Amino acid sequence: MLISYDVATRSREGRRRLRRVAQACEDHGQRVQFSVFECILGDSEWVQLRARLLGILSEEEDSLRVYFIDEAAAKKTEHHGVRAPVDFEGPLIV
Repeated sequence: MLISYDVATRSREGRRRLRRVAQACEDHGQRVQFSVFECILGDSEWVQLRARLLGILSEEEDSLRVYFIDEAAAKKTEHHGVRAPVDFEGPLIV
């Protein structure tokens, strides 16, 4: 899935929400742009992350969008520029 968010940062509380949302997403996926994360989650993991994010965000000031991507769509993704994505399905070299 692709998770994107826009958090109003005009106030100290908004900046705090931004950090908390980013941390929640980092705990479950990889950042591909400043406010965009790619995550591979099972149903129960998604339910937990969704509840965590909705508990942080302000419905009056912020927005959250989630795109559920199937395997075929994920394989059609192109990347150009910095922050090349990590292939979690490929071999792990330690």
